[in-house]
Amino acid sequence: EGDVICVFSQYGEVVNINLVRDKKTGKSKGFCFLCYEDQRSTILAVDNFNGIKIKGRTIRVDHVANYRPPKESEDWDDVTRALHAKGCGVKTPPHTSSDSPSEDEDVPVKKQKGEECS
Repeated sequence: EGDVICVFSQYGEVVNINLVRDKKTGKSKGFCFLCYEDQRSTILAVDNFNGIKIKGRTIRVDHVANYRPPKESEDWDDVTRALHAKGCGVKTPPHTSSDSPSEDEDVPVKKQKGEECS
C-alpha cells in the first residue's frame, strides 16, 4: 500500500486508498481504488500513468464514477468515514484538454504529516 501511495503521490495528495484483497487469502488482487485531494491530481495521474510500466508490469489507470472506500471497519479514520458518506470524485467531468477543474470540487481532507516516500 505504501509503494502505491508513493508512486501516485507525485501528482497530488492521496487521501484514501482501497487496495482490493482476496477475501479468503488476504492477498492483493493487483488493483486498487485511490482518491486524490482534488480533481486536477486525478486527471494528471490518469493522463500520466495509464499504460506505463512499473516494476515490469503495464498498469491501467482510469476514472471511476464512484470511489469505493474500503469495507466498513472499526479501523476507519475520519477521512475514510467522510469519503464513504460523501464519495470522492463523483463530480469528475469528462476530461478534455481545455477543461480545468474548479476549486469548489475539492474534497476536504485531514492530511498526515511526516510521511515521506523512500
